[in-house]
Amino acid sequence: MRLDRREFLPLIGAATLAAPATARSENLAQGSDWPKGPIRVVVPFPPGGTTDPVARLLAAKVSDNTGWATVIDNKPGAAGAIGAAIAAKAPPDGQTWMITFDSHILSPAFTPNLPYSDSELFGVMQVGRAPLAVACHPDRPYRTIIDAVTDAKARPGKVSVGLLSASGALLLTSYLQKANGFELNQIYYKGGGPTVQDVLAGVTDITVTTLGALQPHFRSGKLRPLATSGDKRAPSLPDVPTVAEQGLTTYPTYSWWGVYVPAGTPRPIVDRMSVELTRAARTPDVAQKFAELIDMEIVASSPEAFAAFQKSEQERWFKVIKDNNIKSD
Repeated sequence: MRLDRREFLPLIGAATLAAPATARSENLAQGSDWPKGPIRVVVPFPPGGTTDPVARLLAAKVSDNTGWATVIDNKPGAAGAIGAAIAAKAPPDGQTWMITFDSHILSPAFTPNLPYSDSELFGVMQVGRAPLAVACHPDRPYRTIIDAVTDAKARPGKVSVGLLSASGALLLTSYLQKANGFELNQIYYKGGGPTVQDVLAGVTDITVTTLGALQPHFRSGKLRPLATSGDKRAPSLPDVPTVAEQGLTTYPTYSWWGVYVPAGTPRPIVDRMSVELTRAARTPDVAQKFAELIDMEIVASSPEAFAAFQKSEQERWFKVIKDNNIKSD
């Protein structure tokens, strides 16, 4: 078959037009034609707390290191579910990230009719972790968590504990009671701030919450640390034994922060993100700031390690939720 010149020229034009589109598609798949403009970093909580400063510090350092523009977009509501849904439904092109808190993985258990599914988000990295802490007002007679447990056993349901609803602190506290045979009066809060304010005011006897939220009050002497929840003592509280050290049956438990993208984001983009996020998180000034603000220990895990961690955490805590019939409120 022969083509004359009139038939041949249109084919050349079509091939010429198709080639750049094919190249662009291949470049995107390989991560070389990315990012295209500012990266939207969804934070599913309001400014304040811990997640917002983690996102801002990390995104700013990524921008400094790479020249990529990053824009923080706070989308609070429904214990993080609103922002997570926005991120899950975004195009999987690497232009939308989500930086969130550990309560994210509890949403399927606590939020009816969740507007997204776990499978719609891909975990890029667990940025870091920090233990929870148990604290009381200095006018309470407790010096250790065992003192509070002993009192709770003597007066079932009378020792009050302030807890953020639908949180890791709530699940750990529920587990500790059942596993160690004591009963507290659990008082639920919608935010971490009011939880701390009420223990500061002596409204509640103790609280279990993030170490970062309590640390300023430990330093000032306005609260007394009774225990931390990790598998080793917190570097900032070397004289405070862990829950396990004090003889209670427990799980090592941490607050943690993670980065997600919409499922289907090309793996080369995810891999480049992982490299740059790790570099940013491990930069000495950022790591030091995280340690000072929230006692964060940098983890900077791979996507595979993050997926395995999330799966094990959900299996553990979903069982605690079921065994204790825990509701979000």
